[in-house]
Amino acid sequence: MTFALSRRGFLLSSGALMALAPQFARAQAGGRITIAADSEPRQLNPAIVASNGVFFVASKVIEPLAEASYDGEGLTPLLATGWEGSEDGLSITFTLREGVTWHDGQPFTSADVAFSALEVWKPLQNIGRSLFTNLESVETPDDHTAVFIFSQPTPLQLITLALPTVSSVLPRHIYEGTDIAENPANRALIGTGPYTWGDYRPGEYFLLRRNPNYWQADLPVTEELVFRVLPDRAAAANSLEADEIQLAAFSAVPLVDLARIGQVPGLQVITKGYEALTYQLVVEINHRNEYLSHLSVRRAIAHAIDKQFVLDTICLGYAAAATGPVPANDPTFYTPDVTTYDFDVAAANALLDEAGFAAGANGVRFALRLLPAPYFNETRQFGDYLRQALAAIGIEATIIANDSAGHQRAVYTDHAFDLAIAPPVFRADPAISTTNLVRSGLPAGVTFSNQGGYQNADLDALIETALTTLDTATRVDLYHQFQQKVTEDLPLINVADWSFTSVASDRLQNIATNPRWAVSNWADFALAE
Repeated sequence: MTFALSRRGFLLSSGALMALAPQFARAQAGGRITIAADSEPRQLNPAIVASNGVFFVASKVIEPLAEASYDGEGLTPLLATGWEGSEDGLSITFTLREGVTWHDGQPFTSADVAFSALEVWKPLQNIGRSLFTNLESVETPDDHTAVFIFSQPTPLQLITLALPTVSSVLPRHIYEGTDIAENPANRALIGTGPYTWGDYRPGEYFLLRRNPNYWQADLPVTEELVFRVLPDRAAAANSLEADEIQLAAFSAVPLVDLARIGQVPGLQVITKGYEALTYQLVVEINHRNEYLSHLSVRRAIAHAIDKQFVLDTICLGYAAAATGPVPANDPTFYTPDVTTYDFDVAAANALLDEAGFAAGANGVRFALRLLPAPYFNETRQFGDYLRQALAAIGIEATIIANDSAGHQRAVYTDHAFDLAIAPPVFRADPAISTTNLVRSGLPAGVTFSNQGGYQNADLDALIETALTTLDTATRVDLYHQFQQKVTEDLPLINVADWSFTSVASDRLQNIATNPRWAVSNWADFALAE
């Protein structure tokens, strides 16, 4: 459920919230941090849906085996304290943390990890479906050891880079023998994290409370986290200035307001803490469409997009032009040696003419349905721009606007789209999520994956080979080939790579402490008196 709030409407909602939950009014400074949330995910279980909208709230309750880090190792141990891969790549042994309990008091053990991996990550998770394709079994020789057994060699590099994203552990005793996707615990979360589930009121807030039995001594220090549902970004900015909220992450404050709000006493604009969360502005393509199945049409659309205009006008300089499916800020896998498409309306029109799609008397060649993802201003604004850019080459695009649930259903389940605007995330290794966007054979309903019907046996084979290649240099070369093939055949069109900003009260402590900070567990997050 989403809705827009005027300033007056927001203040009325604030009053209603206080009336419904009078204990909020009694909070002392530092006892509660209130955060803007611009969406309400229908599925809050991060072991099933590995997405930042889910992680933003759920990562404080349900923890992964490890989290990203700024230090030289790149990972901070959480539920796992160590990991070691076999030389043949057929097993990875995780040493698990002792003395951890679930929020209901039951002990955390290796059985929970085995259950999560085999019954949730591999068969259900949007990313784990591909990443754990070759996971055969998980051995549990004792309560604090889990040995992942693979049927094909699996790079330790890949699995460890993926741990923050794919390894959210669920309590076996809550989920075993149930319909996992429909379990009530997906909305009232039970985890091992620093915060326990408190309450959820649709259209208003998510409430998390301090876990007094957290495994890390003396943490967390904050009593409550309140995620206020504020889909209207102007409301988020106004609420920050009124100190009704203390944090607006994921660019919840419009980019056009950053210069002004950065001058407001008591507030700070922070760009750190998103380095491992590079968002990619992507045009998803339904290859079932008779026009879009033609490569010349896809290339014409790529030529019709003025990336510099997008960077300057929509992203306001907080982005870089994309060359392909791997962003240039990735030092390991990126290559500039790809097929590129300069902004060239004449070339686009020539491609469409040559393909036999002549313009009619009204100048229109054909019509398409265009569905911009509703998650960010950037995706919605780019949808408006793309409609105009397509009109310049004779393609009439009708924008269909949905809320988050409706958009995901239309694109990823019903395939009721021709073009869609998506903001997928690049997560350190192409195999973690990026290859899902072009790999064929994924069942309907898997979000942020190839649901456009694109099939390329050569590309699928390359993706499969990279998944089982242990040599790092060879994996890098394979992913260079991957980028070349994607940009040549255009299963989708990468437009821009961008990161986010946070606007925060300067009383907040321990903010942006890791490169996935907004979607990490916030155990040491605090508000000074």
